[in-house]
Amino acid sequence: MSDQRKKLAILLWAATAERPQLCATPFVHAAAAAAFDCEVEIHFAGPTVRLLVAGVAESLRPWPQAETSIYQMIRQATNLGVRLNACAMAMGALVAKDEPLIPEYGGTIAASAFVVRALDPEWATLVY
Repeated sequence: MSDQRKKLAILLWAATAERPQLCATPFVHAAAAAAFDCEVEIHFAGPTVRLLVAGVAESLRPWPQAETSIYQMIRQATNLGVRLNACAMAMGALVAKDEPLIPEYGGTIAASAFVVRALDPEWATLVY
């Protein structure tokens, strides 16, 4: 991997709490990239920010028989160094100020932060 990009930005857009079957893959890919010593960021946009509310991702399974929760997948990724950031506008609109957030949450960023990553040749991007 020495001559390839070593930075990955993932945008969560359609992988929402209402569609848990779409939520596993982004976190599995993030963990895999981090395991390959890539710098990895996950940008939560729109309704995906609800996954950052304590208890939401813990209650979700990607399929009915799955033992592993979406939250466990998030923790696996963050334990490997993946950073979790959310769109400030989406957080303000969709998460109440008194709702507790998961401890792995890294903070809010501007929506333009993902665009900056997409335009930077050092970063690869994936959208889910």
